[in-house]
Amino acid sequence: MKHYGIEIFKELDQSFEDQFLQYGKIVSFKKKETPFLDNELSKFFYIVLSGKIKSFQINLINSKEQTLFVYRAGDMFDTLVLLDGKPHDVLYEVLEKADVLQLPIEKVREWLRTNEQFNRHFFPYIASQMRHAEELASDLSLYSTSERLSKLLLQNMNPNDDHYYQLLQNLSKTEIAKLLGTVRNVVERHLKELEAENVIKNERKNIYVKDVKKLLEQSEQLLLN
Repeated sequence: MKHYGIEIFKELDQSFEDQFLQYGKIVSFKKKETPFLDNELSKFFYIVLSGKIKSFQINLINSKEQTLFVYRAGDMFDTLVLLDGKPHDVLYEVLEKADVLQLPIEKVREWLRTNEQFNRHFFPYIASQMRHAEELASDLSLYSTSERLSKLLLQNMNPNDDHYYQLLQNLSKTEIAKLLGTVRNVVERHLKELEAENVIKNERKNIYVKDVKKLLEQSEQLLLN
């Protein structure tokens, strides 16, 4: 698994990596596919090896959709089902062709009880997911769409890759809107404002920051007002 370059696999000793190979199965999903049907998440636990998969909820009355999380290489799910054994009321959709490692959930529960290596990686990951859920709830309650967009841009910036975004790269404006709990035209309006101010370059499925300092200043100013 080390050829995927994922942190958890780098940390495993050979004996535990062999267990991943013994019990794991690599499953591939196509873009737009709806995975994990037929109660699969009660039977299997998944680690993303490549691509992007989102979890979301939808209001069936008004069709409003809120993206909860975008899983990328190294992310694990469903951690809630793993820990409490109860169904998790979320939907999944593949945003970008993805490979995932499928593991029997009972075997992963056994590792939680007995394997220190797995725990050293798993519990900090759980903490990061809890922080993300808390932040999503507070952002939706406390900040405007423009504030959330600026924050999203800043949080997901990859300074080692010429200011492109690991999360936002190749995401449509519709998907960005779902991350922010709004609609496409609102996101496009705010992006056009930032582009008119020469803060960003807004391409079809990529956003390039031309002036990081100005974006930081605008974000801080929004939060103060």
